Amino acid sequence: MSPRSRERRAGAVQSTNDSSALSKSSLAAHGYVLDPFAALLVPGTARRAPLIHRGYYVRARAVGHCLRAFLERTCAAPSALRPQILSLGAGSDSLYFRLKSAGHLAGAAVWEVDFPDVARRKAERIQDTPELCALTGPFQTRASALCFESVDYRLLGVDLRQLSRLDQALAAAGLNAAAPTLLLAEVVLTYLEPKDAAALIAWAAQRFPDAIFVTYEQMRPHDAFGQVMQQHFRQLSSPLHGLDRFPDVEAQKHRFLQAGWTACCAVDMNEFYRCFLPSEECQRVENLEPFDEFEEWHLKCAHYFILAASRGDTLFKTLVFPPSEVFPRIDPASPSGVFPASVVTSDREGSNLKRYGHASVLLNRNIILSAGGFGEQEGRHCRVSKFHLLSRYGDFEWKSNQIGSCETGAQWDGRLYHTMTRLSDTEVLVLGGRLSPVTPALGILQLGISKSKDNTTKDLNVTITKVDPEDSTLSCWRHSTTEVSYDNQKYLFVYGGRSVVEPVLSDWHFLHTGTMAWVNIPVVGEAPEGRHSHSACSWQGGALIAGGLGASEEPLSSVLFLKPISCGFLWESIIIQPPITPRYSHTAHVLNGKLLLVGGVWIHSSSVPGVTVIDLTTGLSSEYQIDTTCVPWPLMLHNHTSILLPEEQQLLLLGGGGNCFSFGTYLNPHTVTLGLSSLHAGQ
Repeated sequence: MSPRSRERRAGAVQSTNDSSALSKSSLAAHGYVLDPFAALLVPGTARRAPLIHRGYYVRARAVGHCLRAFLERTCAAPSALRPQILSLGAGSDSLYFRLKSAGHLAGAAVWEVDFPDVARRKAERIQDTPELCALTGPFQTRASALCFESVDYRLLGVDLRQLSRLDQALAAAGLNAAAPTLLLAEVVLTYLEPKDAAALIAWAAQRFPDAIFVTYEQMRPHDAFGQVMQQHFRQLSSPLHGLDRFPDVEAQKHRFLQAGWTACCAVDMNEFYRCFLPSEECQRVENLEPFDEFEEWHLKCAHYFILAASRGDTLFKTLVFPPSEVFPRIDPASPSGVFPASVVTSDREGSNLKRYGHASVLLNRNIILSAGGFGEQEGRHCRVSKFHLLSRYGDFEWKSNQIGSCETGAQWDGRLYHTMTRLSDTEVLVLGGRLSPVTPALGILQLGISKSKDNTTKDLNVTITKVDPEDSTLSCWRHSTTEVSYDNQKYLFVYGGRSVVEPVLSDWHFLHTGTMAWVNIPVVGEAPEGRHSHSACSWQGGALIAGGLGASEEPLSSVLFLKPISCGFLWESIIIQPPITPRYSHTAHVLNGKLLLVGGVWIHSSSVPGVTVIDLTTGLSSEYQIDTTCVPWPLMLHNHTSILLPEEQQLLLLGGGGNCFSFGTYLNPHTVTLGLSSLHAGQ
């Protein structure tokens, strides 16, 4: 890399510090962490989204967990040497000021290193802020690498790629390599070229005989979310390095052990959040702001890890992340087969069904109607108001187009996470949904589809009728609606979901489709735990409920059958072997006595969800991978819908995607078909 290129890249990396500092300031302003200093160290303010807040919160708590373990260990161990914290690539972080104000630096000191321009700006900011100077005590500022110096705080401007200069500057600033030292690198190594990162890790192992190296970084670059994450940083001219060589936690641990560290432990952020934070603290955080981006939250946490490598007499046995049985790894079984994926024929140049949180219904074997959700419309991202029709021409070709609702009737209200049920070829019922995380979509909508004179789909119209505008029975979303039978009558079984008041619901309702009246039907047996974002499909007159997100935002693995009996319905649990990985935000269908769970999000495995197949007679489960060789990558299989075409042994996947943390919104660009013939052949 040329010197000019290195300089440009350094500037791009420095800009990520400014964005991160604003996020940390917003995090503190909204009550996630106690940090009155973050806002003092960054010019300006920015209101970040709840998803960003959660991401920065778990990062702050993970780093704090490691710092606390280090300080407790070194302060308890008798030593004449003062414990040291060396923050590499510290940016505008308020670490020193938080530790000093909380009384955690008695007998300890902090050194921070970053690019010279970043360090100088921070030194000036501290010097001009009385509240910060009050904590540092008497200080000196210099024009050399050491920009700011007080009795327990040193701020240095040195490029981390220049290790000999870094070593000299730290020694000149009073860092004692023999003292117990915690080295901290938050999203730093991944911005360095692999050879520079490797040199820094090895230098630290050789230079500090009694130390812990803590790093917080990205991982899992190859799945759909990882691809979006990498593309985001490439667009910022600060691409992520080393992820191909160290794609997961095990590879990262091996990286440090090979470099001379004698012990290493690491967890992803899902495991940290579940295992190392008190449940009451998690509950506090989950209630701070309205939130409904669970998929993106769990995916973000699956793509970041916290690692602590150690060496030396004092710190070698410091178990920062002891093994936990609270968060077992539940990997899917080895694949039994493959379902090939391909782009729908007419959709190769791009779909106009770019949305998620929508609903889709098969009106007849040739027409699929989709409505609602959040996605792309008229060149912008918004709650989608237009309907989407996917129409079949001939045996294999599908064509898609968007249509609006009739101007004379009600208009689509912008809901998402609703359900749609086919009543006839020309009638669809819409239940539940939300307009925002604090605004449910009230009332039942009935969609009437009127055919054109030439009986084609080109001029189809959709009329919206509010069946009962005052009905508040369903002020929920992320629920399920399934057609069931009782006493030779058809009903819609509406189960679970969440609401403004309840983060997860466990109740159910029956809607008689003939009279559009809510009715009471006896249901016996042990009621399942509440859930939302589960799957549901009709089977033998009842309903199969699978997975979902339960209380405490924990993915579920249970599969339940609402079984018809003479006096109503009975809840039964289906015992599955081998056990399936807990998941949610998937879709489900029954084909030839087998339950297919398609895609979704899980946090107990590092693999990518494909299709889980459960034999409903034996309870045996098997896994099928999705072959995406012929499909533009990435393909995000959550917040999607799917339509089963049993005669063709095919499954259509429509829409899907989400808001990928701070990396932007990703919408699947094509409608995709899965070929299921291998499942049929294996019967």
